[in-house]
Amino acid sequence: MRREKPPAGIQELSVPAISQRMHLMLLTGWAALWFAVVEPNGGFSWHYLRAGGELIYQGASGGGDGGLNLYAHHPELQMGPISFLVAGLFNPFSEHTGQFLAALVMSVLGLVIVVLAGRSAATYFLGTGTNHQRLRQRVLIAGLAFIPMWIEVSVRFGHLDDVLALFFTALAVRSITRGNAVATGVFLALAMDSKPTALAFLPLLLALPKGQWLKAGVWCAGLVAVAWLPFFVVDPHSFAAAKFAIPNHPASALRWLGVGDPETPGWDRPAQAALGLVLGSIAVWRGRWAAVVLLGANARIVLDPSVYTYYTASVLLGTLLWDVVGQRRLVPWWSWLALITLYGSVFVVHDDSTKGLIRLAFVAVSTAYVLLWPVRERQRQRPGRRLHFPRQNEGPAEAAWKAGLTPDHPHPNHRD
Repeated sequence: MRREKPPAGIQELSVPAISQRMHLMLLTGWAALWFAVVEPNGGFSWHYLRAGGELIYQGASGGGDGGLNLYAHHPELQMGPISFLVAGLFNPFSEHTGQFLAALVMSVLGLVIVVLAGRSAATYFLGTGTNHQRLRQRVLIAGLAFIPMWIEVSVRFGHLDDVLALFFTALAVRSITRGNAVATGVFLALAMDSKPTALAFLPLLLALPKGQWLKAGVWCAGLVAVAWLPFFVVDPHSFAAAKFAIPNHPASALRWLGVGDPETPGWDRPAQAALGLVLGSIAVWRGRWAAVVLLGANARIVLDPSVYTYYTASVLLGTLLWDVVGQRRLVPWWSWLALITLYGSVFVVHDDSTKGLIRLAFVAVSTAYVLLWPVRERQRQRPGRRLHFPRQNEGPAEAAWKAGLTPDHPHPNHRD
């Protein structure tokens, strides 16, 4: 029997489907290459997570320094309880094997984040005439810049806390574009339960319709309380962890701001959080909610006394979201500018003072740009300062994303 010719709609979908697979294959190959290069000398800070993972599963009775006494006895462990609970899952393996498996899992989460960013944009731009083939190209180019910094934080340093905080934040962004208030609050809470600095991303809640703020906020506050309060109730000395100080590096932007203290000033951590919250809230008020993560990361690196390269991973997630969701340029040049400026300069600039100036300049310029530079708005957006997200079914956006169609283009198999 002669085979029938495939319907025209199937033929139209075949090339974009291959393009979609190629898009993911390129990002996967790029991540695998960086993983292979960095992993043999990776896991610089994994011992903190391994130790915390062992301690948190210990009982708090008998005056031990584990369990709910963890932060009181080990203020140097600045990660959140969720991070230690997850890290403990790798402890049954040998130290080397556990570190390798954790690095592998964390690397995969980086790829998932890039996919989440793309699908968030696909849903957000649904009904605006956006060409999803160009959107995938934008995700690919921005993802190629994001991956090296993700490998830096996940493999070279093994900072599971940063990895989980950024992963949950990406899930929160996805929930925002789908209009899911409960999921948004839950994922932002898990981000803060993984790493306290994720507090700066809290203004993402304001990107939801105003009527959903309370629901999202209650879920977020409730889960944060469930994760953190037991430590402070059992041992009030846990507050010592909030006062843990690190050296003020000569290459920090703090030095250029006139802060010459040898260690972290007492006001510094609260100022980081306050600055991130204020800038993020202004971004939402200006209708630029996709800049919240970038602004929160900027607040951290401009006021942090240290200059670890893994800090830049937060900035790169911020630029990824801004380049993919916040604007509609084909070339996501902010992601590459951040990579070259904050990471590339580490290898070519040797003067500490100059490094600090570069960090300060990037924060100032990128912050001014995302808050003040004219951005082409979505065609369907109503006038106003705050964005509203209608609840959308995932189907149409996902189908358009995978098929390479514009959101307004009817699916080949669509029937009136």
